Amino acid sequence: MRQGIVAARLSAMRVPVITAVLAAAVAVASVSAAGFERGTATVTSPTGTKRVVLQVEIARTGAQREQGLMGRRSLDAKAGMVFLYPQPHRGAFWMKDTLIPLDIAFYDGRGRILRILTMQPCRRDPCRLYDPNVDFRAALEVKAGSFRRWGVRSGDRIVLRATRSG
Repeated sequence: MRQGIVAARLSAMRVPVITAVLAAAVAVASVSAAGFERGTATVTSPTGTKRVVLQVEIARTGAQREQGLMGRRSLDAKAGMVFLYPQPHRGAFWMKDTLIPLDIAFYDGRGRILRILTMQPCRRDPCRLYDPNVDFRAALEVKAGSFRRWGVRSGDRIVLRATRSG
């Protein structure tokens, strides 16, 4: 009898705890998605012909760059995320807990695309590292296959404009 009462009390305690944990997870997800600055990224050819204008989220901080597009189930056709670094950077990206395949264009401080890679989702370690093997100042991620469809290639230029708020 006592075991039944204890089990009932534990079961009753689980519901509020689970509800609180889920509410906290939703709040964290909302804050991280809403915490990204927004803007546009315009990709042009070396001759100045506009290839595409994208609506982007901008990851400026280490925490934002680490979060990236993790957990997203979709990405609009002309949307993406730009990862900005305060100085030239050399390093690899990985797709841990990223659910959609992505193209990534690494570009220098003048916006010139240095290298484009296609990255596949990874749900468990070890995850493949995608290293451009160049120093870059920023990277633009979009849905996989988009750069090919738009005719975007190394040597093209990306101009980022942050949306003014307030």
